[in-house]
Amino acid sequence: MHTFTLIFLVFLFASVMTRIWLSQRQIHHILAHKDRVPDAFAQKISLEEHQKAASYSTTKLKFARLSLAWETIWLLIWTIGGGLSLLDNWWLEYQLSPLTTGILVILSLTVLMSLLDLPFSLYSTFVIEQRFGFNKTTLKTWLTDLLKSAMLMLVIGVPLIAVILWLMNQAGEFWWLYAWSVWTAFSLLMIWAYPVFIAPLFNKFSALEDESLKTRIDALLQRCGFRSKGVFVVDGSKRSAHGNAYFTGFGNNKRIVFYDTLLKSLSEDEVEAVLAHELGHFKRNHIKKSLLLSILMTLAGFALLAWLMNSPWFYSAMGVEQASTHAALLLFMFVLPVFTFFISPLFSALSRKHEFEADDFAKQQSDYRALVSALVNMYRENASTLTPDPIHSMFYDSHPPASIRIAHLEAR
Repeated sequence: MHTFTLIFLVFLFASVMTRIWLSQRQIHHILAHKDRVPDAFAQKISLEEHQKAASYSTTKLKFARLSLAWETIWLLIWTIGGGLSLLDNWWLEYQLSPLTTGILVILSLTVLMSLLDLPFSLYSTFVIEQRFGFNKTTLKTWLTDLLKSAMLMLVIGVPLIAVILWLMNQAGEFWWLYAWSVWTAFSLLMIWAYPVFIAPLFNKFSALEDESLKTRIDALLQRCGFRSKGVFVVDGSKRSAHGNAYFTGFGNNKRIVFYDTLLKSLSEDEVEAVLAHELGHFKRNHIKKSLLLSILMTLAGFALLAWLMNSPWFYSAMGVEQASTHAALLLFMFVLPVFTFFISPLFSALSRKHEFEADDFAKQQSDYRALVSALVNMYRENASTLTPDPIHSMFYDSHPPASIRIAHLEAR
């Protein structure tokens, strides 16, 4: 067995076992606290609602373990099991150009992996989400979304794949710098274009009509010096009962978006506080920092891929017979998450730090009690667990645990 194959298997086994261990910790911690609502939430969240959140969370965790097992099996099949090599050899028999072959291998693999994932997506949407009263989508809408996503992949994804593969084949020793530049420009373009051209393909966005709320929001935006293309309401209730609010876009295309489900559950004070929190991310430059970090990590990734692409052992160790640029790209995408899983707490910690800073900003611009109340409502409406395991939270949670976050907001 090749040394890198052994290293890959060791890391894969360690990451899978760690994920299962974290999942079991989370389930045990949630169930151990399901019979008592934490004091900070006892006034607004009933025991029945708290137990529903516990059941919802543990059900998703158990299902995620099944999904993890399925994904791990297929990861091994595609890599050291020779699945990718078999698919590659099948397309090579047609004796097409290297670029065309690479595009077709990547597209066919994407289709196969999507088909393998379909049963899990269907079960999650139409069984788990349905059981707990969150699913509002229909099979027709679900299939339409799937078709639209496939069309976007063809229209947007294929040209990008073609450019990257062409650069890998033709741009010489420093192809990775050119590819990184293309990827960065594409990412910025998508951030700019998403709210205007892509998101409306899936949802209906309408201007906020509540004049009283709109006046308060405009005043908040003016105080914070934030300009956008407007405040929009998205028909999230078309697919789910979950609520959310977010910023989207880039430059002159910035938009503020509220789910219609969220607006129905919050008062004007609470909406203003939630928006102040989101504005905090903008004013504290969290979006720019995250984007810069992503760009730098992508640069490092392309540099690493350039080295691995010219290493024959990388292909043989991962079960690929014929070295090629597209095989290197696919193997890199398969292998990288296995090795980066253990640094995920660093990124989660950074995200939670940003959430605390955004909360601090919200306290300066709105009534912190309204933000506390809004958070409690959102935890209740989304059936989010109030009692996460600390170590599981350290790995997975981009937001601080509910009790810690509210204690931070209430601290003078």
